[in-house]
Amino acid sequence: MAPDSAKFLWDALQAAERAGRFVQGKTFADYLQDELLRSAVERQVEVVGEALGQLRKVDPTTAATIADLPQAVGLRNVLVHAYATVNDKLVWGVVEQHLAPLCERLKALLDTAS
Repeated sequence: MAPDSAKFLWDALQAAERAGRFVQGKTFADYLQDELLRSAVERQVEVVGEALGQLRKVDPTTAATIADLPQAVGLRNVLVHAYATVNDKLVWGVVEQHLAPLCERLKALLDTAS
């Protein structure tokens, strides 16, 4: 694993866990009605995508073991560059269905880095 890999894995994990905590106990309707919640979740998803994008640059071998990495980076790009077209249902679905498995993968990779 490249020297900076653990840092990017850690950053992605922390942001993913934060987003998960933010939506804990919330419904999609809650998410839609709370602009602060949407903004906070989107920011953490941006950080996940950015950290994984940087990981891909410094350590493509490790990055290739993260199944949803291209989608995470792509979603980050949409949130940052195409913010006017953000699909709230898509972001909610990612948080609800993909963050927990991503967190598990990131934890496993960090365990091997130690």
